[in-house]
Amino acid sequence: MSINQPAYLPWLGYFERIAASDLHLVLDTVQFERNSFTNRNKVRTATGWTWLTVPVNLKGHLSGLAIADVEIADDHWRRKHWSTIQQSYRRAPHFAEHSGFFEQLYARPWHRLVDLLDAITRYLLRAFAITTEVREARSLGVEGRKSDLVLNLCRRAGATRYLSGTLGRDYLDEAGFRAAGIAVDYQDYAHPRYAQAYPGFEPYMSAIDLLFNAGPEASRILLARREEPAARTSP
Repeated sequence: MSINQPAYLPWLGYFERIAASDLHLVLDTVQFERNSFTNRNKVRTATGWTWLTVPVNLKGHLSGLAIADVEIADDHWRRKHWSTIQQSYRRAPHFAEHSGFFEQLYARPWHRLVDLLDAITRYLLRAFAITTEVREARSLGVEGRKSDLVLNLCRRAGATRYLSGTLGRDYLDEAGFRAAGIAVDYQDYAHPRYAQAYPGFEPYMSAIDLLFNAGPEASRILLARREEPAARTSP
């Protein structure tokens, strides 16, 4: 099982961890963090890369908002994002195969950030042929903070193994997981190299970069190293 906060146009490692899990929980009950990947990500351009950021409305919420409650601030970003994606990837070999979905995505007005993120993520899961069950963490009705929250979600879901991101090493109480009979693995994703639309290679772009450039081969490239012994398991 794995857990992650929702992200805008997520990177490859996001999907690799989902693919390595039997169940993935989208953690949208925690507080939204400014300047995080929840509402922004990188795309490749002719001059390197650029951020695409979805503006959100946080005014009047000094104590913070749960990700599930964050609203998108305006509609002007949609035209800009779609224009940037078109200009950056129109010559990519497989852009045309997926452009219809993204054109419709950016033509539609969005109110809640999580609805936009869910639509993108589920499309990319299908494109990468990832069939893992994905559920919203809020559906489990679990509370807690940091390690306790993760452990409580794992227990409620009946998990016996938890696949954490690398940052989990900084806060997970592995002793608590062992006491609950849950093993902890840490993702150590080795980013693949592949042909991009421009000379050179820029890693850690949005997963659409691989999809537009590799097409049907994207899933194989994304998951090629999944079977390698890259993760450490807690004793």
